[in-house]
Amino acid sequence: MYAVIKTGGKQYKVAAGEKIKVEQMPADIGAEITIDQVLAVGAGDQVSVGTPLVSGATVSATVLSHGRHDKVRIFKMRRRKHYRKQQGHRQNYTELFVSKIASALGETTAELPVKKSAPAAAAA
Repeated sequence: MYAVIKTGGKQYKVAAGEKIKVEQMPADIGAEITIDQVLAVGAGDQVSVGTPLVSGATVSATVLSHGRHDKVRIFKMRRRKHYRKQQGHRQNYTELFVSKIASALGETTAELPVKKSAPAAAAA
């Protein structure tokens, strides 16, 4: 099952168990958030498209981290005019783990991935 959600002015196609990077959200790390702006939901050959939103459909996600994307370099130059301008930009993001998609077509869930820790040395 997949869903098309809208957050931060952009649209994302997500499925349960995926990690996505969206525009920065004011949420703490580890917080469970619910996205109710679901534009479409699909399961197999069944697709439910909203007008503009699918009623009753929600996507639950867990905030994994906050960060910044790679630097985008902006360079402006006018030839023969002795004009050069260089600038950089790093956009903030929030990384989400999609844990559940619920709609009239059904419900799909996924568990948070568990980080593997180093094996503990045997104390003798």
